[in-house]
Amino acid sequence: MPVAPKPVREAAKKALEARENVAPSRRAGTRVGLARANQLANGDNVSYSTLRRMRSYLIRAKENYENARDQGLNIETSKAIQSYYLWGGPRALTWVNSELAKNE
Repeated sequence: MPVAPKPVREAAKKALEARENVAPSRRAGTRVGLARANQLANGDNVSYSTLRRMRSYLIRAKENYENARDQGLNIETSKAIQSYYLWGGPRALTWVNSELAKNE
């Protein structure tokens, strides 16, 4: 099973750190998103079914992430950006698609 590359692991770590440094009302992430961030940040193996769920989330959330970024927001001022980074950040979708293509 694949392990997230360094940029994806670092994005998840950055989101977890940002989440700790903001007020509780500014924290993003569901239980599933936090589990995914910890899995990625720790360099754990990622199953292909998890990669498919990651792809689904990253595709759905990409527009919100890009809109927040275009407004000049960052990981501490936008829950959309923070959430996207919990799932591996902007480079995650490319990695996920690459891993799934190798498996199919």
